[in-house]
Amino acid sequence: MESEEARALAFKCHRVLDPLHSAIYFAPQADERLATTGLRPGRMTYFASRSAPMGAVTAGTVAATFYNFNPTLVAKHIPRAWTLATPAEVLDARLEAADTVLRRLLGDAVSSTELAEAAELAREASDACTPEGRPLYAAHAGLDWPSEPHLVLWHAVTLLREYRGDGHIAALVVNGVGGLEALITHTATGKGFLPAAAKATRGWSDEEWDEACTRLRADGVLDAEGGLTEQGRALRERVEDQTNAAACAPWRHLGAEKAARLHELGRGLSRAAVAAGAFPGSGVFAAPRG
Repeated sequence: MESEEARALAFKCHRVLDPLHSAIYFAPQADERLATTGLRPGRMTYFASRSAPMGAVTAGTVAATFYNFNPTLVAKHIPRAWTLATPAEVLDARLEAADTVLRRLLGDAVSSTELAEAAELAREASDACTPEGRPLYAAHAGLDWPSEPHLVLWHAVTLLREYRGDGHIAALVVNGVGGLEALITHTATGKGFLPAAAKATRGWSDEEWDEACTRLRADGVLDAEGGLTEQGRALRERVEDQTNAAACAPWRHLGAEKAARLHELGRGLSRAAVAAGAFPGSGVFAAPRG
């Protein structure tokens, strides 16, 4: 498989598979189940459930691996979360939550042959992921595989997501883009959060945001209105291209034909999840088209 084809597949497959993982972060049922462990609902359940595979890690570790969250926000919830629930308890609750959420969103498709096929293909793709330099992926890869096909699919998609995410952070670092700057330039593309939502969910104040925008304007990345300059667009394109290049291994391993089939199956399942209300009012996710 040529590099350009592999990069394109890495992006396309990520786009259609990611909603199957991300739905858990928007589902009230997941928050409720995680809260039964003793965690506080909301941000604590998010930070703890996603970082639990790494163990009872510090706030600094979570901020570093999650990248675009304000470390001050993270420190309000981690490590306190580990005094309320152990990582093992959180992981058990997270898998149960994934089961509940997927059954609600996908209905009878949970037991379909198409989902089982998607699970098998996604797991095969994840076999090519390697842990070096990818801490969140490596931690998740150390977990036991679930047995039910819909949870196999969820776990495989989680591995592919965190593998790609770790590579994305590496691309940001090598291009000198910090966590807040990554968030600002991403919102400036018009393809993600609006600035108000980005600040609110990631814990950045107006002052911190404005100071970072001033730095980005001085560096020629943003224009006076806060949009990306030509230099800024080139920066974002370079980061995304490097991210896709770093995420190619699973799709080269799977091969073009199987990757195309997984893309087809994943698109159908994600569309069903979105249609069932996976992301109510988020303004971020839409039914995958590509």
